[in-house]
Amino acid sequence: MEQNILTKVWVVDKNVEEQKSCAHLVDAAKLVESGELVAFPTETVYGLGANALSDEAVEKIFVAKGRPSDNPLIVHIGEKSQLDTVATDIPVKARQLMEAFWPGPLTMFLPKKAGIASKVTAGLSTVGVRMPDHPVALELIKQAHVPIAAPSANRSGRPSPTTAQHVLEDLAGRISGIVDGGSTGVGVESTTIDMTVEPPMIHRPGGITVEQIERVIGEVAIDPAFLTEEKEQPISPGMKYKHYAPKGDLWLVSGQEDKVRAKMLELLKEAKEQGLTTGVMVPREHLNHWDNHALVDVTLQCGSLASLEEVAQDLYTDLRRFDEEQIQFILAETYPREGLGLAVMNRLEKAASHRIIKA
Repeated sequence: MEQNILTKVWVVDKNVEEQKSCAHLVDAAKLVESGELVAFPTETVYGLGANALSDEAVEKIFVAKGRPSDNPLIVHIGEKSQLDTVATDIPVKARQLMEAFWPGPLTMFLPKKAGIASKVTAGLSTVGVRMPDHPVALELIKQAHVPIAAPSANRSGRPSPTTAQHVLEDLAGRISGIVDGGSTGVGVESTTIDMTVEPPMIHRPGGITVEQIERVIGEVAIDPAFLTEEKEQPISPGMKYKHYAPKGDLWLVSGQEDKVRAKMLELLKEAKEQGLTTGVMVPREHLNHWDNHALVDVTLQCGSLASLEEVAQDLYTDLRRFDEEQIQFILAETYPREGLGLAVMNRLEKAASHRIIKA
């Protein structure tokens, strides 16, 4: 796709009942309904939306993002009642999760209905569906009168966008419009879970934790692929190909705090000797060790060890900031693999191409 599309930006606030905001969303929704691409905010990251009933519209997503066509998309609905128009044979456990977590950052894979575009599911018999917890997204879907297929609104492989500006940086000239609803909240994408198997299997950790899900439906399985090898035919987005990566060389360093700091100093010294620009990404508790350090060009705080929610919110913004500062060599500390930390580490490991140094 040539980068010659005029990308319109509509600024709206979460009070979408206001006449001006609602009028903007009507304009954006008409574009989606007619087969064009529009980016919009959700509670997780910005999505790149297309009419989920049109193969022609959905194909534009893959072209605009440079996304491989065997990487399935998630369908977003505006009301719980719409689930029955997108999927079939919906099990009791799926309806229990829907009642507990929708609207919210949980995607369920279910047998798809015939009307869903085949390109949405990459030829698979299942479709990922979720109801976003964001008033702008819900109103856009309502006004479009169709379910909306939407991956993250970034170039494939890049950090996911948490602001409209991030979307502009990646997709200006490639899509018809961006609904600017401010910064997103959760910061990492939805949890994806396959409800066609027993026990249900989580394929991508995200905004709803394993513990939260098991409190509702009991035991779930966890696909080891999201922390190890990639699958040949992914059922869920984020399971194949490089994701979330900054342009610089990112390495993770894990271990005891003092040993991690010593190893990072050693690696930063080597990078500086090679003439590279350097950056570190650490939690608030460790920031004082790196601020204004002679070996570090850019030091970024990524949340707090006391709040993995803050880490998730900061992660993609920090990775993009390193790009803005043209940092070539980046070191990041690791986080506990519990609760939301499982999703954070999944994204960090993919961004670093699973390069982890044990200190």
